[in-house]
Amino acid sequence: MPIPGHIDPVPVTRDVAPRPDGRIDLVGLDKAAIRAALEGAGMEAKQAKLRAKQLWHWIYNRGATDFALMTDIAKVQHPWLAERFVIGRPDVKEAQVSSDGTRKWLLTSPDGQDYEMVFIPDADRGTLCVSSQVGCTLNCRFCHTGTMRLVRNLSAGEIVGQVMLARDALGEWPSSPDGRMLTNIVMMGMGEPLYNFDAVRDGLKIVMDGDGLALSKRRITLSTSGVVPMMARAGEEIGVNLAVSLHAVTKDVRDEIVPLNRKYGIEELLQACADYPGANNARRITFEYVMLKDKNDSDEDARELVRLLRHYRLPAKVNLIPFNPWPGAPYECSTPDRVRRFSEIVFEGGISAPVRTPRGRDIDAACGQLKTAAEKKSRAELDRLAAEKQAALG
Repeated sequence: MPIPGHIDPVPVTRDVAPRPDGRIDLVGLDKAAIRAALEGAGMEAKQAKLRAKQLWHWIYNRGATDFALMTDIAKVQHPWLAERFVIGRPDVKEAQVSSDGTRKWLLTSPDGQDYEMVFIPDADRGTLCVSSQVGCTLNCRFCHTGTMRLVRNLSAGEIVGQVMLARDALGEWPSSPDGRMLTNIVMMGMGEPLYNFDAVRDGLKIVMDGDGLALSKRRITLSTSGVVPMMARAGEEIGVNLAVSLHAVTKDVRDEIVPLNRKYGIEELLQACADYPGANNARRITFEYVMLKDKNDSDEDARELVRLLRHYRLPAKVNLIPFNPWPGAPYECSTPDRVRRFSEIVFEGGISAPVRTPRGRDIDAACGQLKTAAEKKSRAELDRLAAEKQAALG
């Protein structure tokens, strides 16, 4: 289906299928949509307004999945609600825990589509890496997810559902901003969030609502590979922190490893970053830079990175990411000494450039490794899919 706005369409071959039992899943609906669903099912308008407010609280603040537990809703209405609606969660196909404490869930939807989410605990925070699509269309050469075929966008409910499932697993209901393990969200899982803009926006608005999941927009980061026409709209309509998958500082190299660069080049991308609403020294834009041996890791690359960020006067932080290998990957990770030297040059240029510690490598949960186990393809098949994606990008 075409993406709204003046950008090129991305093929999404399948819509979200209705539930087999015909019930409507309330997760992912805001207060107005819950009220409309109740009225559509035959509830009187005045009562629907009250019930929508109550349901919102039970679903998003208390984490309830059973109407029978909603003590301020008349018991006689519990069966009526249960016949018509459901408060769903993604089905867990597999759950893994890394030796470093990272957790990865392989999830499946009612229409049988698989996607993944990852929780990364640290001493001072806990970050949930959320997926926005089943598969991906961008074919970034260093990324395992990029070898998958794009099946469809995730719905707002499936995006919010990942956060709620993590809260379930961590025992963090009722929702409270104090003392919880899940403190941050990064839209860095499977897919390109700005190619699923409406669902990502609607899902994150529910996550940020102070009466519900109540996670501050300052604790949410949206990562894009550079869908330039949607970046300003993301700043205006969502307003979360921005991360950009840069990964190279020259046209030839970025064309190779991030093919979207052939459509929206580095200069155009950095100008969109400079124009991003709300970016300042207190809310810096994060530039993600995967370290690939003999590809993008030279001293000259580091100096050019500093020059570019200074030229566009960007309030920037650079996350240096040691490449996380996967079977058939065409690159190797830069040596620790090379990564260290690259970081030093960027720091000397006045820009923060910490080296990200790989997490969850032993369960393929690290950056660039997300890919459902069912998606095992031959090299020839991967090359064919890459050619198809490149043709779609033009």
